[in-house]
Amino acid sequence: MYTPSTFIVGIAGGSGSGKTTIARHLINGLPQETARLIQHDSYYKEQTDISPHRRRQQNFDHPDALDTRMLITHLTHLKSGNAIDIPMYDFRTHQRKDKVQRIEPAPVIIVEGILVFENHKLRDLFDLKLYVDTAADIRAIRRFTRDMTERQRDFDSIRDQYYRHVRPMHTQFVEPSKRWADLIIPESGEYIAGLEVITARLLAETSTTLSSQDAPEL
Repeated sequence: MYTPSTFIVGIAGGSGSGKTTIARHLINGLPQETARLIQHDSYYKEQTDISPHRRRQQNFDHPDALDTRMLITHLTHLKSGNAIDIPMYDFRTHQRKDKVQRIEPAPVIIVEGILVFENHKLRDLFDLKLYVDTAADIRAIRRFTRDMTERQRDFDSIRDQYYRHVRPMHTQFVEPSKRWADLIIPESGEYIAGLEVITARLLAETSTTLSSQDAPEL
């Protein structure tokens, strides 16, 4: 029985660096339904055993906040040709939703998140590792804007979280993980030529996989 090969791309970088923008740019450059996007943020651990106030105080930028083991298991299933059900996370309540997102296998899987290079077992699953290197002031402005508009949070709480957790965790975990990247992408919106080269590589991977699927079984 034929099992399609899967090329997994990891995209890391600080909060607000433009990882999702890069991921969607790459997916849009590939044939429809040949790529899937998985966000590490979907794997925040369940916290139903603590109060809403304590949930809001948690350090969500530390590796321990994420169920990376589940993500590793899910990627292994996808590489074996099996579908997975990804948790859906509510950032306003800091809890997982009752529903999940079904992800089918595809020639290209893109995984993005601030800490996707921190765990060596996860990192070793990536065939290509990209780090989006965006200036701290730009990242901070983007994060503040996102949290206020999309997550209905007030400025003071965002600022407190940024100085208590986001910035120190970036220094401790995210920035050092840059050394594992195969390519470093500067200022996400200013790297069009480089993204075209990466897209061409992914197109070659999808073409190889689709050609193998069309080949008759012996």
